Amino acid sequence: MNKIEHIGIAVKDLEKAEELYSKLFKTTPYKREKVESEGVITSFFKIGESKIELLAATNSDSPIHKFIQKRGAGMHHIAFEVNDIDSEIKRLKLEGFLMINDIAKTGADHKLVAFLHPKSTDGVLIEICQEKK
Repeated sequence: MNKIEHIGIAVKDLEKAEELYSKLFKTTPYKREKVESEGVITSFFKIGESKIELLAATNSDSPIHKFIQKRGAGMHHIAFEVNDIDSEIKRLKLEGFLMINDIAKTGADHKLVAFLHPKSTDGVLIEICQEKK
């Protein structure tokens, strides 16, 4: 793993959250993107070399909607950049980690993504991601 790529924060109201984080970071989001397959709208802030991803549900079947219903708004996941996501998925499985995604899928911000199950990471949802080629 190369670096922390971004931190994902689940929010109830994207507009209000963008306002709050714009004041906090003294900048505006650089990108907003809908990810139909996940039922979310994402909004990205760039802070130095780091990124913050706000995630708002677009429907009640969305994993973000379910997360907020169960745990409330707040930190959702931490994402790490990898060079070869397919190899990293294989390596992690060999190390005994449970994967939510055995095959990388298209995510936001021009990335391929896969998630590790929190049961195998002490309760933390971890995403690995690779820039699409």
